[in-house]
Amino acid sequence: MEQYEHTCMIRGDGGKAIRAILDRICDKWTMLIVATLEQGRMRFSHLQQHIPGISQRMLTLTLRNLERDGLVSRTVYAEVPPRVEYALTPQGESLIPPALALARWAIEHNSEIQSSRDAYDARSK
Repeated sequence: MEQYEHTCMIRGDGGKAIRAILDRICDKWTMLIVATLEQGRMRFSHLQQHIPGISQRMLTLTLRNLERDGLVSRTVYAEVPPRVEYALTPQGESLIPPALALARWAIEHNSEIQSSRDAYDARSK
């Protein structure tokens, strides 16, 4: 593994497995859902209220994928009407520290990145 530490050529699949995982966890909706569920268990409607701009379809798809990947658990309660709650699994909770580190990095470098974008856009005109 050490020889591949600085590359995506892990396990001989050309990085396919790693890219699939990164595609999921780096998706903007995934990060917003994970950050929201860090507050605790939530019902679907509560999640949707706390994530501006997410459609019902996108929330459904993302939650299903997160459940499939073992990052979110879905609990159905036998009530009328049925109550469904979502929560982070321990694996999902382990995503919080690296996500916060990445967010911190983005905040710290935001002005530099914006300056670079502005300079690039000015040259491209």
